[in-house]
Amino acid sequence: MKEKTNYKLFFIYKIPFPSIKSHHHPPHAHSNPPSTHTHRQMKMDKRVKFNIFCFLFVLLSSIFVSIVEATPPGVANLSKSNPFSPKSSITRYWKTQISNRFPIPSFLLSKASPLSPFEFSLFTKLASNHSLSSHLSSFCSSADLFCFSDPTSINSGRLKDTNFAVYNSKRFSTYGSSQVGGADTFKNYSENINFASSGFARYSGISTGHHEGFTSYATDANVANSNFTSYATDATGGNGDFTSYMPRVNVPDLRFASYSANGNNHAMSFKSYVDDTNSGNQQFMNYGKNGNGVPVGFTGYGDTSNVIGSTFSHYADLANDANDTFKAYSSNANNPKNDFKAYGGNSGNAGSDSFVSYRDGANSGTDTFLSYGRKSNSGKTNFVNYGKSFNPGVDSFREYGKGSTGQSTGFSIYALNTTFKDYTKTGVTFGQYTKPGSKTGPTKVSGSLVNKWSEPVKFFREKMLKKGTVMTMPDIVDKMPKRSFLPRAITSKLPFATDKISGVKEVFQARDGSVLERVLTNTLSECERAPSQGETKQCVGSIEDMIDFAVSVLGHDVVARTTENVRGSKEKVMIGEVKGVNGGKLTKSVSCHQSLYPYLLYYCHSVPKVRVYVADILDVYNKAKINTGVAICHIDTSAWSPGHGAFVALGSGPGLIEVCHWIFENDMTWTTSD
Repeated sequence: MKEKTNYKLFFIYKIPFPSIKSHHHPPHAHSNPPSTHTHRQMKMDKRVKFNIFCFLFVLLSSIFVSIVEATPPGVANLSKSNPFSPKSSITRYWKTQISNRFPIPSFLLSKASPLSPFEFSLFTKLASNHSLSSHLSSFCSSADLFCFSDPTSINSGRLKDTNFAVYNSKRFSTYGSSQVGGADTFKNYSENINFASSGFARYSGISTGHHEGFTSYATDANVANSNFTSYATDATGGNGDFTSYMPRVNVPDLRFASYSANGNNHAMSFKSYVDDTNSGNQQFMNYGKNGNGVPVGFTGYGDTSNVIGSTFSHYADLANDANDTFKAYSSNANNPKNDFKAYGGNSGNAGSDSFVSYRDGANSGTDTFLSYGRKSNSGKTNFVNYGKSFNPGVDSFREYGKGSTGQSTGFSIYALNTTFKDYTKTGVTFGQYTKPGSKTGPTKVSGSLVNKWSEPVKFFREKMLKKGTVMTMPDIVDKMPKRSFLPRAITSKLPFATDKISGVKEVFQARDGSVLERVLTNTLSECERAPSQGETKQCVGSIEDMIDFAVSVLGHDVVARTTENVRGSKEKVMIGEVKGVNGGKLTKSVSCHQSLYPYLLYYCHSVPKVRVYVADILDVYNKAKINTGVAICHIDTSAWSPGHGAFVALGSGPGLIEVCHWIFENDMTWTTSD
């Protein structure tokens, strides 16, 4: 992180002295020269002032030199920064808490707050007075924080087709209303930015034959939020195309409320939607309600995603001839969760739903169908090759098709571990259905059958850490937004608890229902989660807190390590010299991983029974050293979940093997000194 440079001007103030009164007038042509006594007094006055100035200069210089001389080797000289800055304060704090002679690591010191002494004092006072939110913009800029901003609004319609290429976060309200024909294209919109937020309220309402295209939307964004409220309401004809929407997003969040309600044949297509994403939630509420012939296709939705969740509530209620296709939905995903509540029910007519290769190849997963197709007329639903996950998932059908007329439902090549309660007994066929308790069913994962989401190169066995081994490094690049720690004097005055969420939201100006509110709530909940068995954990928002936590677990003789750089990431590399920390003996460490929050926040926890290694990473072709990697091997995995990605990638199960992984960019591990 580039350090902010503060340029200071130092002024030497004159020290006031009692004036020596003289009753004579200034000399002029006719005056007498000053007396010898008065002249002697004037010379003495100048000499006293000069001596005092020299004394103060020597005193201040000696103080500053003593501070500079106390700087540990390997740390940037304090003469280049103010000794009263947060960074200098951290350096001194390290010396008082760490008993060994190792200097504070440069990668840790670089994360210290860049605030100047004046800014530090100012924002500390504002935090104490609970008035920091009124200066949030300058605070975020000066303290190097990641602050969310509301998109600007665009309320007017347009007279011709619009291409929003390479465009960033905006809110569209009543945009494109009552348009006849035409098309809007959102391609490469909000691409490669940290926080992509867009609102489409009442977009394309009452339109006729209008097309909306969302291609490569919010690609590689860190947090992406889109709110489609009353989108295409009362629209006739036309179509909306969501292709590669929000791919590789860390936290995707999408809401479709009353989308295409009362619409007539306004087709929707979701292809490669939220692929390769991590976490996130998609909500489809009152989608297509009371619509006529609104076909919706989900193809490749959530593929290779990690813990993606989707909620379909009152989807296609009171609709006529709704046609929804879920093909390769949540395939190759890790623990996807989908809830279908009152989907296609309440007197819907002639609806058709198809689930083909749904959740195929996923790890576990949970699907809930509550009152699905209830009281509908002549509905048709097909589940083909549904739920064939590597590890069994859980599917619950409650009041499915209950009270319906002419309902036709077929389950073909359907997986096990399913619960049917109050399920319609009419018009249902089960073909090649794996019944609970039967010996056939989903294939257990082995080392040769690796699910895509698990990223097999992320985990490896301890025997791989030897000189000459060629292996593929995972993607160790930090995907989190750039931020800095805050000084503890400031974080200690900021609310940080779920029961104080209103105060947290006030500080960072988070609106109700906004993605920022959910980010804050999720992080606080994770920090307050009860530790697992044998775990000690704490979230830290300052370097002082991190040092204190590491010391509380490991003692004062500690060292922090991380992988030196990101060279070799996603490439084949060769292992060079390998050194086991503390002689390669079984030890205890404190691992710290980033959490998403406006200021730099780490989730630190104790990790018992590990071995930590430092290895040279070599170019596989010319054998030149390109990196120094830090790897941690968890020797005891008995408390891990059977569905953990490590076991999916390596085979075996909890307690049967050790699991190793690299320390990624900006993560770190603490151990006792070597």
